[in-house]
Amino acid sequence: MDTAAIARFEAGRSRLASLAYRLLGSAADAEDVVQDAFLRWQAADRERIDVPEAWLTKVVTNLALDRLRSAKVRHERAAGEWLPEPLLEGDPMLGPAETFEQRESVSLAVLLLMERLPPVERAVYVLREAFSHSHKEIAEILDITESASQQHALRARRHVAAERNAGQVDRAAAQLIVEAFLDAASSGRTERLLALLTDDATAITDGAGGSTKVIRETVPQRIAAMMRAAFKPTPAKRKLAGGSPAMHAGMVNGSPAVIAVVGDRVAGIVVLDVRDGLVATVRGVATQSRLVRLAEQWRRTEHEAPLIESW
Repeated sequence: MDTAAIARFEAGRSRLASLAYRLLGSAADAEDVVQDAFLRWQAADRERIDVPEAWLTKVVTNLALDRLRSAKVRHERAAGEWLPEPLLEGDPMLGPAETFEQRESVSLAVLLLMERLPPVERAVYVLREAFSHSHKEIAEILDITESASQQHALRARRHVAAERNAGQVDRAAAQLIVEAFLDAASSGRTERLLALLTDDATAITDGAGGSTKVIRETVPQRIAAMMRAAFKPTPAKRKLAGGSPAMHAGMVNGSPAVIAVVGDRVAGIVVLDVRDGLVATVRGVATQSRLVRLAEQWRRTEHEAPLIESW
């Protein structure tokens, strides 16, 4: 393959990776899909491809849908062992973020919500809301009619709107939210944490790194007790983390986050979905296989001083 063809593909790699990530909720799977698309681009009769960007979009979309439909993926996600892979602010895989719809489509909440959508409906939503494709273009990508694309988009929007549990938070507000949450969690007083939670708050964690099984809690009092216990330092927790973490404020998938770091290694994160100034959802991730790309991005970027130097 000549250098011009390689350059053409590489020019669109970030967009393709962002598309695959939104469809799959996994950066590792998205990278695999984009690499498979490159191999198909390499083998294709490129002189017969009129619009390479459209051709590659179709290839990546359908490769991602094939992966979503695979028996292995269906089993893993149905077994309750799956959470979206979090990405740190500034990661190019997060993709376009000019509109509310683009930012929302990559939030952990919506990535998890889209697990309930049929694969084609999920693809229509992403292509329409995040990448602004017309229904005619979507119909050609997915081999469906324009009318079907419109119907899928309408159902997906209704589903997301009905389940929406958080709003947008700018970076300055996110810093204050993380500071308040971390201060309350480290105080050891459950009532301080409870005051930060909505009445319908939810907690979703991966078992603090000890299990791949997803743990859910929907009672605010229990969530507050869970967070109080999680943020109470003990020798066993420090051993599990590999040292005494520093606690940083950050943004993950557009939401405020506590990022626990030992040296230059991310030991775990807590992502906060915020609604009307209160925390509506707490998402904890400590399993290292879910943090590979986020940790790599962390090491490549500069950070403000930690909120807690040593936990």
